[in-house]
Amino acid sequence: MSFMPSRWVVAAAAAVALFVPAAHAGLFDDDEARRAILDLRQKLEQSNEQQRARQAELNAQMADQLAQLKKSLLDLNAQIELLRADNAKLRGQDEQMVRDVAELQRSVKDLQQGVDDRMRRLEPQKVSLDGREFMADPEEKRLYDEAMAAFRGGDFPAAASALAGFQKRYPGSGFNESVLFWLGNAYYGKRDYRDAIAAFRALVNKYPDGARAPEALLSIANCQAELKETKAARRTIDELLRTYPKSEAAQAGRERLAALK
Repeated sequence: MSFMPSRWVVAAAAAVALFVPAAHAGLFDDDEARRAILDLRQKLEQSNEQQRARQAELNAQMADQLAQLKKSLLDLNAQIELLRADNAKLRGQDEQMVRDVAELQRSVKDLQQGVDDRMRRLEPQKVSLDGREFMADPEEKRLYDEAMAAFRGGDFPAAASALAGFQKRYPGSGFNESVLFWLGNAYYGKRDYRDAIAAFRALVNKYPDGARAPEALLSIANCQAELKETKAARRTIDELLRTYPKSEAAQAGRERLAALK
């Protein structure tokens, strides 16, 4: 009599046959997922490279500025250790020594707090200006604010010098569109109309889509009018009307054009 496999054995074999391809497919899916994860990690590392470079530059700047503070901390810590040793030898002066140590500890704590505050002040900060947002170093922002304070105070020579110096020191700064505009105005306030025209024209050429570009063209025309260069002023206003016809500066330019003779 021949042996006949049971229905259960046949069913189990069929299930195994169905499972094997699915298992292989799962392995392929895992490989693809691993490759995707590796690709993502590589992209994240590349995107962080620029931030690490920026942080390295900031750390180098901080190192110079904190060197003296660190030395002071070491000196104070040495004094504390010395006082502690003397305290063990001169028990009769124990109370005074304890007060001295406590005072030095407070000094160290205050100095450490100062170091922490200094480090926070060295970190880049977000700045909003003329409808734009960008990151700026605290020193960069401080110099810009000082230059603008001189301008608002009517000290146009000091403002022009400060703004020109800022532009040389931070040629890629997010402040530069505003710097060129106010530099032109500072020159205008000094009646240095040629230099003012150069600053305003540099703004228009470098930031044609900037918020200050229409005003800069109108300011160029005003400088040319002051120089009695009426034809040049008319050409500049025509450029303003063609390029920025809907701007407030264009409306003022039409009125200015009517006054030019």
